[in-house]
Amino acid sequence: MISDLVKRVWEHQNNAVDGFTKKDDVHNLVYFELHADMIAVIAREKQLKKWNRAWKIELIEAGNPEWRDLWEEIM
Repeated sequence: MISDLVKRVWEHQNNAVDGFTKKDDVHNLVYFELHADMIAVIAREKQLKKWNRAWKIELIEAGNPEWRDLWEEIM
């Protein structure tokens, strides 16, 4: 859950934040969702956290089957 996707992706790409992306050298944005309000964002985030890896991969591949980096699309 973030309010500034461009800033957050830049931070991850430049290892400015500790965590999964820095530790595992993950720097491509392959999926994101936009929501109208924070309540919807929180509900969706809780839902996705309960999903298993296969479901998350299926979600990504439904909209981005090549797993291309979506960074340019949000700039």
